[in-house]
Amino acid sequence: MIDTHAHLTSLDDADEAIKRAAVAGVTRILTVGTSVEDCRRALALAEAHDGVFAILGIHPHDAGTATEDDLAALRELLAHPKAVAVGETGLDWFRDYAPPAEQRRLFAEELALAAELRKPVVIHTRAADDDTLAALADHEGTVVLHCFSSPALLGPALERGWYVSFAGNVTFPKAEELRAAATRVPADRLLVETDSPYLAPQPLRGRRNEPANVVHTLAALAALRDAELTDLAARVDANADAAFGL
Repeated sequence: MIDTHAHLTSLDDADEAIKRAAVAGVTRILTVGTSVEDCRRALALAEAHDGVFAILGIHPHDAGTATEDDLAALRELLAHPKAVAVGETGLDWFRDYAPPAEQRRLFAEELALAAELRKPVVIHTRAADDDTLAALADHEGTVVLHCFSSPALLGPALERGWYVSFAGNVTFPKAEELRAAATRVPADRLLVETDSPYLAPQPLRGRRNEPANVVHTLAALAALRDAELTDLAARVDANADAAFGL
């Protein structure tokens, strides 16, 4: 199994969490860097562990302080052989952490970087559906909607062949719309993640999340889709291989 989106650098015991994931059958993890320094830490973990790869970007929350030097440094880091995608990048109108104009600027720059380097882009979007779609209108590369939580984006995502990644919030009791969306995603476009250390799935809700817990979300999706757990795990692994060039 694979966890396609985890913030291992936010865990104070990342090396042990990677071992616990392996015991649970989660042998590959994509860890995410959200600033230049965080990207360096993510790459260090990827270098230290065979099954860990890195998604590198500058988070929209940091758009207000991101500089051209940061973008240049990010471009250099993305040349690493274990750097598999640009992100997470996008727009967040739910939190007022960075000016909208700066978020738009950074998003456009990171999309251009993904296109230049021919790497997939991992999208963070909250309360910004229309503006996110507008920004992606001309982007032709591989797109992953991380921690999918915007049912209104499902139609456009399916039309454009984007990957849709579900996290632990799909297991929450009130997440009926997300569960309905999870049944509509084609098998070859489905991804699963933890977004560790956030959004622990329902059986562990309220605790710190970690990659081993992706098994709970995967099991919930298998039940929703009337699929065998082993078959769905293999399908998601194959999807990750295709999306991220693993």
